[in-house]
Amino acid sequence: MALWMEKGSEPLTESEKADLEAIAALKESAASELKEKGNQYVKMGKKHYSDAIDCYTRAINQKALSDSETSILFANRAHVNLLLGNLRRALTDAQEALELCPSNVKAIYRAAKASLSLNMLAEARDYCLKGLQLDPNKEELKKLDRQIGLKISENEKHEAEVSKAVAETKELVSAIEHRGLKIGKAMYQELTGLRKPVLDKSNILHWPVLLLYAEVMSSDFIEDFCETDMFSVHLDMIFAEDQPLSWDVENNYKRKFIELYYEAGSGLCLSKEKLLHCLLEGTAASHREGVGDEEKDAVEDFKRHNGSPKWIKVNERRTLHDVLKEPNFIIPGIPVFYVVSKRSSFYSKFKAGKWAPPSI
Repeated sequence: MALWMEKGSEPLTESEKADLEAIAALKESAASELKEKGNQYVKMGKKHYSDAIDCYTRAINQKALSDSETSILFANRAHVNLLLGNLRRALTDAQEALELCPSNVKAIYRAAKASLSLNMLAEARDYCLKGLQLDPNKEELKKLDRQIGLKISENEKHEAEVSKAVAETKELVSAIEHRGLKIGKAMYQELTGLRKPVLDKSNILHWPVLLLYAEVMSSDFIEDFCETDMFSVHLDMIFAEDQPLSWDVENNYKRKFIELYYEAGSGLCLSKEKLLHCLLEGTAASHREGVGDEEKDAVEDFKRHNGSPKWIKVNERRTLHDVLKEPNFIIPGIPVFYVVSKRSSFYSKFKAGKWAPPSI
């Protein structure tokens, strides 16, 4: 009895034909049984999903069912793969199902669902539209199409936010470069967070400024220090007579006793690309590709100078802009100034260069 015959050959006898028909019937029956068993495993829950996939795979491998029936098997396996989170496999199975039967609406739905989960929104929308053409009243497809539309809108909104953030940040970088300012690696971000300068419509920079009391390493923060403001204006507000500092029990830090300093030549300035990367942090474009490739170099280059720090006293009658553009001032992310009191015993130690900021 000829159980296997070469492709293209014809059975020679009625007996052989009967044998082949019997084998085909057995294989078709086995495939149908495996399909039903797979369906039962799906109903039994997640612990049996792998068994369901095995049954559907074995049924497919029988190659005994019609194209439409085999399409259902692929669609069923796609369903289980979706439940397991095997998105690529689910999409491949759904596509195989549609190759065999383009009108399989369940396969279309699962292809759309897998595409959506893979963020392949254009493909997901195409599958949904195709499915709704075949079955305009399919509620699952209608609901999925709404989800896809919402996701597309969200993506478009995000892309618009990214473009806006990049454009504004590039404008900010240009303003910093135009002023000849030098920006180094950010310091004290545990105190400042991701605050950054803002360029207003009049092309004026507004800086967040950190004031550190070197003696006790306490701090004050000026949220909006306009570059055209003199230091004295802000110091008068911070050190108002009726608002003493809570930790200043000896009253050393009164307005008339305080002086302001910055550290000269503290590190090397960032490249334009690295500066752009840093200023984009915290924005919609914070993970933008192609920015910040010089991360390693920037980190390696930023080193505090050897020896004692060099402190430069700030003239309170000068504007922030005038001080920031000094050749020896490298702004550590945002401007940082150190406050000391002439009345404190710490003053002589600070002036002698015997105190340095904590290592960063």
